[in-house]
Amino acid sequence: MSQNSILLDKSLAFAARVVKLHSYLIKEKRESVISKQIIRSATSIGANANEAVYGISKADFIAKLQISLKETAETEYWLRLLVLSEYITDKEGQSLLTDCLAIKRILISSLNTAKENN
Repeated sequence: MSQNSILLDKSLAFAARVVKLHSYLIKEKRESVISKQIIRSATSIGANANEAVYGISKADFIAKLQISLKETAETEYWLRLLVLSEYITDKEGQSLLTDCLAIKRILISSLNTAKENN
């Protein structure tokens, strides 16, 4: 299994979790501002990673992965804010953060490899 496949699988599963979180925040907590931000950034991680795999050049591949990494950092911020503002529990936040940080590590590793081979 390639690192790209792991990245795509993990980012898709993470996006699905955040879609459910968004629904929960809207319906149960009546929160719409942060939930809109996090769903955009979290779903963008996988969308850009998927685009990277089909990039037209190595530079395009790297650029798309860089965007995915930036979106991961933004998503991490929103998750931490949701915990601090008590919209989600520490346990819920930690579970999502664990997944987010795992994706971040894969992206960093993929970027480092791509840049070395460029």
